[in-house]
Amino acid sequence: MSTLVSLTAGVAFGLALAAPPGPMNAVIAEESVLRGWLSGFQAGLGAATADFIFFLLAVAGVVTFVRQSALVTGLMVGLGGILMLYFAYGAVADVRETFTDADAALDESSRGFRKAFVLALTNPYQIVFWLTVGVGLLEPGTLDALAPLSEALSGLLVVETGSPALLVGLFVGIGVWVTGFPAALVGAQRRVDRLAPAVAGVSALVLAGFGVFYLVRAAETLSGL
Repeated sequence: MSTLVSLTAGVAFGLALAAPPGPMNAVIAEESVLRGWLSGFQAGLGAATADFIFFLLAVAGVVTFVRQSALVTGLMVGLGGILMLYFAYGAVADVRETFTDADAALDESSRGFRKAFVLALTNPYQIVFWLTVGVGLLEPGTLDALAPLSEALSGLLVVETGSPALLVGLFVGIGVWVTGFPAALVGAQRRVDRLAPAVAGVSALVLAGFGVFYLVRAAETLSGL
């Protein structure tokens, strides 16, 4: 039972990492709507690959070093902001595009992987997740998930942190999102052809907004050194 609970909790954590609106899902949405499910899936796979690299770095202790260095954290956040503004510019160029045919989507599907992978490596949200929650999930122990809500619920949902089931569930949750989210968008694409430029426009706004926000955060971090 504890293994099943940890696996389920891992899936929930994975969805919590992958699902919130933000720059990564903006990229996945843009690629899915403009170039098809494969491109959207590969964009999600690029982000998931970055998460796996962060996971390996956390296991090796590198994440702890980054957490302790304000200079490294500030530089990474600043680089992430610059990349988001760059990809926002690219999304603006995509606003005039409509849905491509299958062959064109297939030819450009790897573009989504590269873009999402590079962006995810400097995405402050993912970095912060692995600096905090991710490190906690890797450390052996137990987490009474419902205890903070009520003493009566204490002991009903105890998750074994550091367990293989929890970590497998984490990446299963990410996989469910990067597979299902592009599929849902492509399904909408078949019904509304005007969705393509609209999604590209929203993607550009989201990326630009996060880019400016993270550049400000980076400046604040570096100015405090």
